[in-house]
Amino acid sequence: MSDDVPRMTSYRPYLLRALTEWINDNGMTPHILVDAGVPGVRVPPGAVREGKVVLNIADRAVVGLHMDNEWIGFTARFGGVSQPVSVPVGAVLAVYARETGQGMVLPDESAGAPEPPDDHDGHHDGHDGDDHPPETPPEPPAGKRPHLRVVK
Repeated sequence: MSDDVPRMTSYRPYLLRALTEWINDNGMTPHILVDAGVPGVRVPPGAVREGKVVLNIADRAVVGLHMDNEWIGFTARFGGVSQPVSVPVGAVLAVYARETGQGMVLPDESAGAPEPPDDHDGHHDGHDGDDHPPETPPEPPAGKRPHLRVVK
């Protein structure tokens, strides 16, 4: 990428808010999977399993849910005790509906997406220079759908 192109803000918080709204609009319960090892994550240590924690962020489960471009914060009950929770958006690995598992694993922005190779005149048309068209990805096997698995 050239230096004269302005850097855009992260799309992670927008995806997170949109998916949470979509799950709520469908009457489901939104959960987030969080990497508890990321600096700034504040959750009860007893809720962490194998370095991760699943948090129910439904309106009926939390008080004062706030999601901005940097942080998610709320108060929730753990073992009957209200405790504050604070999670940097970058620590959220996935958002999904508890009832169906539908949702999304959020892409890792730290790696950066590779740019497509350019040909001589600065554009890429999908061909690799020979006379063969680009390969199409194989079709997934019938009956097998991708899904998220809850890690507890």
